[in-house]
Amino acid sequence: MTDDPFKQTQADRKDFLVPEGTKERLDAFIARAMGDGVSRTRVKALINAGAVSIAGKPVTEPSRKVRPGEAITLIMPEIEDAEPEGEDIPLEILHEDDDIIVINKQAGLVVHPGAGNWTGTLVNALIHHCGDSLSGIGGVRRPGIVHRLDKDTTGVMVVAKNDAAHHALAAQFADHGRTGPLQRAYKALIWGRPRMLQGTIDAPLGRAPDRIRRAVKPADSADADFAITHYTVERRFGEKQDGSALASLVECRLETGRTHQIRVHMAHIGHPLIGDNMYGAGFKTKANLLQEPAASLVRAFPRQALHAALLVIEHPTSGAEMHFEAPLPADMAALCAAFEG
Repeated sequence: MTDDPFKQTQADRKDFLVPEGTKERLDAFIARAMGDGVSRTRVKALINAGAVSIAGKPVTEPSRKVRPGEAITLIMPEIEDAEPEGEDIPLEILHEDDDIIVINKQAGLVVHPGAGNWTGTLVNALIHHCGDSLSGIGGVRRPGIVHRLDKDTTGVMVVAKNDAAHHALAAQFADHGRTGPLQRAYKALIWGRPRMLQGTIDAPLGRAPDRIRRAVKPADSADADFAITHYTVERRFGEKQDGSALASLVECRLETGRTHQIRVHMAHIGHPLIGDNMYGAGFKTKANLLQEPAASLVRAFPRQALHAALLVIEHPTSGAEMHFEAPLPADMAALCAAFEG
């Protein structure tokens, strides 16, 4: 398994286990399980085409209700490596030279084309901006991409503009700063306040039973990958005399990089990210404890409150240490201001 916390993988077969309490149509369940990448319309077409089976038997009725415990398999048709086209999508560029381009990614921007997102991605924007100079080592759909931020995560990203830069940057990300200057720091707004204002979460991660999410697993599990997150509480909101708080702003630094690592680790210690409906859905009612306008802002917050605030790299050609920072995006800054009253 890759060490990159944000690297997507493509697989022809997708397996899902229906969790307890699920009551919805087959097409709706699969579309939700697939996440932002595949629309319900696309899922419905795949079901009608016989691409979905339950317990090994093909099912062609999109409206069929799923039942808890059912094992659902989706066989995705082979995807052609269509050449992405450039699109004039605004980018906030922090730095650019002949080898790299560094951006502050906005929320809602998918990094590279994939099922359900063939246009409107960062790659489309980069092709328009950079022309033919992008590195091809990442493949047709991922030119220049050496790491990834989720669609709804904001912040600093670096992209390689040639193959030599791609090789050098990929090696730095694989090393996680153990022998080089690479650093990545993230800001997250979480519910509550960890007991310790500074700490380390050392908890292996693997697939959750529903095979959709990630979860903390026993170290001896077959799919467990060690994962370590260091956090520091920077601000506390609504703090009480007993030391508890309604919410906190934390900085997280990754010693490893696993899919959804920060989101899963913070939820594991009882402090999921605000707006994280995948790992913190049970905390939605916490908004009722807030004063206005904080309560309304939290209820309407459309994403997990996670921002890649700092990236330190070694320039792939000059060897110079380069620091890039992006301030909290407006939506997270507004939440902090509302929490402070």
